Amino acid sequence: FSSLSLQSVFSWQMLLGFRLSTYCLCLFLLSLSPTTALFSKKMPGSSRRIIQDIASLAKYIQSDQCSSIVVLTGAGMSVASGIPDFRSAGGMYDTLRADLLTASSHQKQLMELDPTFVVSWDIFQKNAFPYLEVRRPFILGTAQQQWKATLAHQFLKLLDVKTNKFTRLYTQNIDGLDHQCLPQDKIISVHGTIAEVACEGCGTEMEFDKFCQQVQSNIKDIYDPSLTDEEKKQQTSQKIECPSCKQPLVKPKTVLFGRSLPENFFTCMEQDMPKADLLIVAGTSLVVSPANSLVYRVAKDCQRVVVNQEPVGQELGIAYSYDSNSSQKKGGAARDYFAQGDCDQIFYELCQELGWVEDLLAIQDSLPEKSRAVLASKQQQQS
Repeated sequence: FSSLSLQSVFSWQMLLGFRLSTYCLCLFLLSLSPTTALFSKKMPGSSRRIIQDIASLAKYIQSDQCSSIVVLTGAGMSVASGIPDFRSAGGMYDTLRADLLTASSHQKQLMELDPTFVVSWDIFQKNAFPYLEVRRPFILGTAQQQWKATLAHQFLKLLDVKTNKFTRLYTQNIDGLDHQCLPQDKIISVHGTIAEVACEGCGTEMEFDKFCQQVQSNIKDIYDPSLTDEEKKQQTSQKIECPSCKQPLVKPKTVLFGRSLPENFFTCMEQDMPKADLLIVAGTSLVVSPANSLVYRVAKDCQRVVVNQEPVGQELGIAYSYDSNSSQKKGGAARDYFAQGDCDQIFYELCQELGWVEDLLAIQDSLPEKSRAVLASKQQQQS
């Protein structure tokens, strides 16, 4: 080879090595968890609208900058339906009476120390009665369609139908109210749902209505107001066996503490979060993982809006720049906005800015009483 050809070969080797190194570096960066938020969806130099009030949130939703909206919800979304918030005063954990449940003294002690044991795999696999006795009114009320989707749930339906930007709802609620408003493929029930039933042992499913009949006849009612505490203690519950494996492990498809979350939560999360332009977090304390990880799995330029009675998520990296009580910048990240209030009220105000109030008025008769009251109050204030 001539010196020129050798130099050319060496140059090509250098170039090929540089390209291979660059390619390997890109593969490494792409393999990192979305929590690193290394990449922005937008090209450098582009500027996002800053959300500093409900009006600017509405404008952002309507803008070309927003093409994918993801929503994460908690118990606060369903309070207006009459379903108690599990973690708040008057909720299931607050009012739990372990002494009335069919359980061993050790199991009762565990539930008294930590009420979440009543919905744990640790207890359920040995004794299904505490779970079924506590959930009895919820199971039967769902079968009787006792609870209706709230104004906040109806807002999500409008968001889906009117914008064509609604990607997914990740709900931590098990009440199934979201299914009254949204198509199945738009909902990830992170902690399962009360309206479907299966055996925790073998996975065999059971018809919901048939299961409810057995709950009605086999599981004692610890909430019956006509009975004294002593009479409730003397009542007995009978096993509900799986028709396939005969184990007494049949229950609604809610995720027990100590069990794995649904696989679609993880697969959809990986697809949805890096592409989201707006993440709305509504009615949740953001203390339960891994659902709370959604807030830091979005891209670094994704706008994050929290609708709640108090600010949450600071330990997860949320730094509020504005809140609904002040238009003054608070010094936090420009992408985080806190809308203080209950879900129905805040989403009504957002519907007002988006021009969707007439749509809410058209379905007001289907709303629960508390949601109708919010709608009437807001209408009266504007008249």
